[in-house]
Amino acid sequence: MSSQKFLVKHVFAITLVIALAAVATSGATSKGAGFSLRGLVLRAMPNFASAATAKTPANAPSVFAPDKGKLRITMSGQAVGSEDFEITASGDTWLERSSMTAHAPGSTDVKSAGQLRLSVDGSPLRYDWSAEALKKATGSVDFASGTAKCSADLGNASPLRKDFKFTSTVIAVLDNNLYYQFGILARLYDWKTGGKQTFPVLIPQDMVPGTISVESLGQQQAGNGKYETLRVSSTDLEIMLYVDGNHRMMRLEVPSSNVVIERE
Repeated sequence: MSSQKFLVKHVFAITLVIALAAVATSGATSKGAGFSLRGLVLRAMPNFASAATAKTPANAPSVFAPDKGKLRITMSGQAVGSEDFEITASGDTWLERSSMTAHAPGSTDVKSAGQLRLSVDGSPLRYDWSAEALKKATGSVDFASGTAKCSADLGNASPLRKDFKFTSTVIAVLDNNLYYQFGILARLYDWKTGGKQTFPVLIPQDMVPGTISVESLGQQQAGNGKYETLRVSSTDLEIMLYVDGNHRMMRLEVPSSNVVIERE
């Protein structure tokens, strides 16, 4: 394993930290483009038999609701960045946009942006992203019948391309450095059923698929409020996601890294 790949796997897989070195992940991530969410996936080539596969009836209400705001990103109590987000209805689909800027002491500025188009049941249709630190990279993913067709332009002669096949069309898109996408995940969770639920996940910048588990822990105190709490976890990473009574993302914590993302 190359030293670059080891650094990404060993350091980034267990942390969600903005203090970054200029490294390149294996796969699609640009050099210095940000930390990786690889630690959130359970395995590189997963079996999604446990993921939800039920189809949404025609004319069923959407799992989404309009939302707009800003997230403050802190690490060990120090503000290091922010993310602007918005989700709106767009015809018979929904469009979520996020843009994040962060700077930690001793590192370069990190910028990420994503635009995710979704069907009313939460199935992704298309995702476009950009990431910039020392270099800029762009990419896209087209989703059709459970297949994710990924493309990334790192400034090379030709874009990188990979396809991934999932047994469910409801796939959680959780990209590097964009946190409101966890708010989308909270909408995909079946609150009526509750318990621990498994979702297929795709990290577009890394071109990595996997699975995560999401479990409701009921109401818990976090920061200055009391929220409905979801534990998002894999074998390597645990994230606490806090939502209000309307299931809007209010706060996200990564206990192992002292990272807190909170709605302003």
